[in-house]
Amino acid sequence: MDFRKAVRNTIYRAGVEVDGKRPWDLRVRRDRFFHRVFLRGSLGLGESYMDGDWECDAIDEMVARLFRAEAGGRLKKKDDPVRVVRARLFNLQKKSRAFNIGRRHYDIGNDLYEKMLDRRMIYSCALWDGARDLDEAQEKKLDLVCRKLGLEPGMKLLDIGCGWGGLACFAAEKYGVEVVGVTVSRAQAELARERCRGLPVEIRLEDYRNMEGCFDRVVSIGMFEHVGYKNYRTFFRKVREVTAEGGLFLLHTIGANRSVRCIDPWIDRYIFPDAMLPSPGQLGRAAEGLMVMEDWQNIGPNYDRTLMAWWENCEKHWPELASRYDGRFRRMWRFYLLSCAGSFRARRNQVWQIVFSPSGVCGGYCRP
Repeated sequence: MDFRKAVRNTIYRAGVEVDGKRPWDLRVRRDRFFHRVFLRGSLGLGESYMDGDWECDAIDEMVARLFRAEAGGRLKKKDDPVRVVRARLFNLQKKSRAFNIGRRHYDIGNDLYEKMLDRRMIYSCALWDGARDLDEAQEKKLDLVCRKLGLEPGMKLLDIGCGWGGLACFAAEKYGVEVVGVTVSRAQAELARERCRGLPVEIRLEDYRNMEGCFDRVVSIGMFEHVGYKNYRTFFRKVREVTAEGGLFLLHTIGANRSVRCIDPWIDRYIFPDAMLPSPGQLGRAAEGLMVMEDWQNIGPNYDRTLMAWWENCEKHWPELASRYDGRFRRMWRFYLLSCAGSFRARRNQVWQIVFSPSGVCGGYCRP
């Protein structure tokens, strides 16, 4: 098999060349790149970049072009059958594994996230409509969420997957609500408690399946990607249980155009283990008969610019991070941020904000 020819021909159809002169062209440093990519698809592409087998000045645009031309599908080999069967037979996101994602992704170092994110440390898609910088774009997103929920002083808000407490602080400060935030990351919980000190905010280190109480409003931003398709219905049952009659629930999640049971193998191995992206059909089935879907908005194109801003922050501050994170980690993190930006640029992935009510809003829900 001529791996070199097969790979070159495939990416050429996407407008990407090997050893070309444009920013999105690949410069191959080691010939093993070709068989690694041909035999292992996206896993081989990412691992070979981490190992220095190839370079590209604009990975984001290269990935966007591959996705637009569906070259990724032609390069992608059949998924590892063990991984597929494992995802079908076992609940990889069961309660006993709930804290795995916290340890393996969110606990790797608050210093990295402080340098990468905005001042409120929001690790989800921003809203760039008229925003001048990342700080302003994230505040616009937070404010939109709060207005969609119709927050008013004195309400109780549950934030499922509260991260470092950015939304909790914002909602308490700007809208006068009491907030309970839950996370499965010890590092996030510790820093969130620090950042929310003096506000009516409680941060719990807790799996969503253990949540108790009754809340006027419930929100989940960037957490549903870790729930897993076997637990979607369980998640919505729990949300329905803790949402007061007359309340609202806002789900903000990355979404896939098609129903899947596994995430990209490179992302699964190196970035978000056991994560997966829901489809519209999966979300609809999970909520059916439990809650009324009031509003659905796609803000996905904003994630391209958000990821690029995170990458720029990482590059700018890397001298301050280099003593804790080695060169291979840096290449891994760069490939993660830029390849994801490319996938959103190509509209391969989406970001949805969906508003639900327990029994339907009397007279109808109006998006602010």
